[in-house]
Amino acid sequence: METILFYILSALILIFAIASVSSRKILRAVIYLLFVLVAISGIYFMIDYSLLAAIQLAVYGGGVIVLIIFSVLLVHHVELELEVTALRKKIMAGIISAVGLGITLWAIYTFPFQTAGTDKTIEVADIGRKLLGYGEGGFILPFEVMSVLLLAVMVGAIVIAKGKKLNE
Repeated sequence: METILFYILSALILIFAIASVSSRKILRAVIYLLFVLVAISGIYFMIDYSLLAAIQLAVYGGGVIVLIIFSVLLVHHVELELEVTALRKKIMAGIISAVGLGITLWAIYTFPFQTAGTDKTIEVADIGRKLLGYGEGGFILPFEVMSVLLLAVMVGAIVIAKGKKLNE
């Protein structure tokens, strides 16, 4: 049953990823991307990575997609149709993607993974303390920088949507 569910989620990811990059309507492409991210979180749930699945849904599915949709709606380009890409660029992108896939698979298969002696259990609280720590190896500064970046993106989208000077 798990194998069938995995193949269904994988097929959904492939179908919606292809639909996302081939759609000419920008809002539809964003919605297809949302479906891809939700299916990826489904795979994380299947392998019992509940924390990573929740982060996938909250940060990407919730935050980034909503921000993209708001930005699209604020600039009034909901029905914007993207230009058709030339065949030469499509072929070049396919070749570059295939080379990238080959390098990634080569790196995975040739890396000497060591699994012996890794019986240590990691608690969710330890992950939270590490992510929000400000000491050595803490990640609170990147979280704060990302919040400022997202704020700047929203302000920029509002300024572009306004179109005229703000004092008029």
